[in-house]
Amino acid sequence: MRRFRAAVTGAITLSLALAVSACGGGSATGGGGDGSPKTLTYWASNQGANIEVDKKVLQPELDKFEKQTGIKVKLEVVPWSDLLNRILTATSSGQGPDVLNIGNTWSASLQASGALLPWDEKNFGKIGGKDRFVESALGSTGVQGQDPAAVPLYSMAYALYYNKKLFAEAGIAKPPATWDELVAAGKKLTAKGKNGIGVEGANLSNNIHQVFVLGKQHGADFFTPEGKPDFTSDGAVAAVKQYVDLMAQHKIVAPGNAEYAQNQSLSDFSKGRTGMVLWQTASATFKAQGMKDEDWGVAPAPVRSGKPGPGTATNSMVAGINMGVFKNTDNRDGALKFVKFMTSDAEQKILNKAYGSIPPVKSAQSDPAFAAPAVAVLRDTLATSAAALPQVPEESQFETVVGTAVKELFADAAAGRAVTEQSVREKLEKAQQQMPKK
Repeated sequence: MRRFRAAVTGAITLSLALAVSACGGGSATGGGGDGSPKTLTYWASNQGANIEVDKKVLQPELDKFEKQTGIKVKLEVVPWSDLLNRILTATSSGQGPDVLNIGNTWSASLQASGALLPWDEKNFGKIGGKDRFVESALGSTGVQGQDPAAVPLYSMAYALYYNKKLFAEAGIAKPPATWDELVAAGKKLTAKGKNGIGVEGANLSNNIHQVFVLGKQHGADFFTPEGKPDFTSDGAVAAVKQYVDLMAQHKIVAPGNAEYAQNQSLSDFSKGRTGMVLWQTASATFKAQGMKDEDWGVAPAPVRSGKPGPGTATNSMVAGINMGVFKNTDNRDGALKFVKFMTSDAEQKILNKAYGSIPPVKSAQSDPAFAAPAVAVLRDTLATSAAALPQVPEESQFETVVGTAVKELFADAAAGRAVTEQSVREKLEKAQQQMPKK
């Protein structure tokens, strides 16, 4: 229940943040300054297997930045389950960090709050220019036609990870390319006493990522071209039901996954309890949890036709982490220097290697590490079959209300309650009613 309350608070806080953006996010003329030139606070998102892993990755780089500039960076790694609510609270209170990581899907929502420094030509110029970044990554930095609210830091895509040993024991010759094949493989795994596939049923953002992609495969976008919520179309209902039915109908997801929100599905996979998981750049987590590279394989996420591509063959959202600066920072000059440092070629190679992600900085992608087979699947997906989540100001509320609807449906499935087309539609109707009226 605690996570549900936090999600509701996030939706309420966002409305407050939008209403008081001039107060919480600096003045309309820019705000901020350089009153604290020797320190910065940095909220990093939890990218590794746990927070301690992230500290081990990041602290040496922050020490390097301090040695180069004399600016000390105070690091806090924030779990994904708390990050959006923490950011939204900061936008309304004005008590935020100087620099922070944000999920790229939140860019338009946080842009509308007015709390983040706009990345105009002048600010991009201070970090080497906008043209250093991959175009698809820039496409998830805010509303088209406006100055971006953040800059890309790590690029990611979803893929299907599978346990090679469990596949061999279950007689599965190759990774599934279609959803029918995935269900069939999952049933073979469950027949051997393993879970077919893991989900994070209580993780609202992860729920949205999965049902958005399935929505694309069913011809639904969840928003109209005018930006109005459209959660109850036949395609949207079919997408949500298909995802929850992995547990409710096909029984290839363990009921306990309905409560997962802290990467427990990755832990189950690493420990040989689960045969498959859909995830973004999971290789670093598997390694941290004791798996060897040869223990697992990676394949494109399934599509109905078996061949990923654009439109109804989309198999991933454009995933990634962006880096933003609070407009009312006391060290704007230092914050810009820090963003420049973190997006430099050298740091992009170090950090993206550590996390198994892809550099959104073009020149950093030349490193041979990013041509490895596991990473190549992700690069190909981003280039050919990934779609950006709607870049609308209400996107974070979409994650909250629809993500919660999916969470509740997983709870129903785990409790043995029927998940029908009607019950899915009712949950989505309730979610749509919670969205702000335009």
